[in-house]
Amino acid sequence: MLVTFSTPAYADITMFGDVATHMLRLMGHSETVPGAILAEDVPMALERLVTAVEAETSNQETDNDEDEPAVSLSHRALPLIKLLEAAAVANSNVMWDKNS
Repeated sequence: MLVTFSTPAYADITMFGDVATHMLRLMGHSETVPGAILAEDVPMALERLVTAVEAETSNQETDNDEDEPAVSLSHRALPLIKLLEAAAVANSNVMWDKNS
């Protein structure tokens, strides 16, 4: 499953379902897809996501036994953080839905 986040203030962001639901949890929302955040709630969701990413990043241990490096949570979250920042500035709602 793919999940696309959208707001009129920014380009759509598409993530794998497991990553998207993890981001939703970090923002303090349920894993329900489709869903939305009202414009007045976007700044709080952004703050929760940034705080959670910073906390997880500081607690992450590097595993040198992997053949391929893992993509860090901060890299995965960056596009969504930018979308939320743009939505907060524009006072826009944020929506997400499944892609086929």
